Parts: sequence; structure tokens; C-alpha cells
Amino acid sequence: MSGEKPLEAGFSAEGYIIDQDCFSSLRYRGMRASVNGCGWMAAYNLRRFLDQDADWDAVRRELEALHRVTRFPGPTTLRAMRLYLGRHLPEVRETRGRRAAVRAAAAASAGIFRYREGREPHYVSFLREGEGVYRFFNVTDGLEDCRMSMEAFAAGHLRGAVWVFTVPEAAP
Repeated sequence: MSGEKPLEAGFSAEGYIIDQDCFSSLRYRGMRASVNGCGWMAAYNLRRFLDQDADWDAVRRELEALHRVTRFPGPTTLRAMRLYLGRHLPEVRETRGRRAAVRAAAAASAGIFRYREGREPHYVSFLREGEGVYRFFNVTDGLEDCRMSMEAFAAGHLRGAVWVFTVPEAAP
């Protein structure tokens, strides 16, 4: 397909996945990863932040295998995400509800939000860069790698039911 972005363009200079549109050549749960790969991409980014030796494609395959039916089209389920994070990041804490999730995220060094971006369920990884400044990955077109306050992100993006998986402040 012409007009496809190269896979390499999907990564930041530090190796974080920032643009799922670049992963159209890969499949995840029976669909192009460019359509539904945000969950495994966010999990990979969080492991990368924690300096874990994780291969992005191995993360994709492992998270896909955690679904009861792997070829059934759809996003990463919360069940699969919980299982995956429990295996690799037992220090991660889950918080549900918009207000509580924003508070937990603001107190964390990094994490993963799950919410609705438009009408679609979406996972976004983030990390703290400084006092009140967070870096968000793969939010939406035009915000592939962006910096903003937690409040600005919440106001502009957190819709529907909201969960956050956070790494405590004491992490690297």
C-alpha cells in the first residue's frame, strides 16, 4: 500500500513507540497493529522506561497470546493487560475512575492510561519529565510524542471509563 509510514518512523530517538500508524504491516488480534496495537505498544514503552530488556515484537506476541481468542478482532482487553503487567511489572498499581486515575498518574513516575479516544478504546503510555510535565506517547495523530501537564491531558483526552496503571514514584 503506498503512503504507508516506515516501521522505523514509529519510534522515538530513545526507542519508545510513538506512532502506531507505522505498524500496519504487523497483525495483532486479527487486525493490522496500526488499528489496534496501542495496548502492547504502551506495555512495551512502560517496560522500556523501567530499563527492562524487552523486545517490542515479543511484547506484541505475548500480549496477544493472553487473550482467550487471539484472532478475534479487537483491542487489548483489560484482563490481558492486567495479566501481562502482573507478570513483568508487579509493582504497577491499577486505579479506576477519572478523578482517582488522574491523581494516581500525577503522583507516578510513569504509567499507562486506558480510556476512549474518540469512540475507540485506547491505551497511552506516559512518563514524568519534570515538575508537572509529562511525556505522552501515541495519543492521536499529531500528538505522537507530546509533552503537557496531566491536567491538560485529562481535559483533552480522558473520555469514557478511565483506568491507569502506574509505576510508583520510587521507580527509576
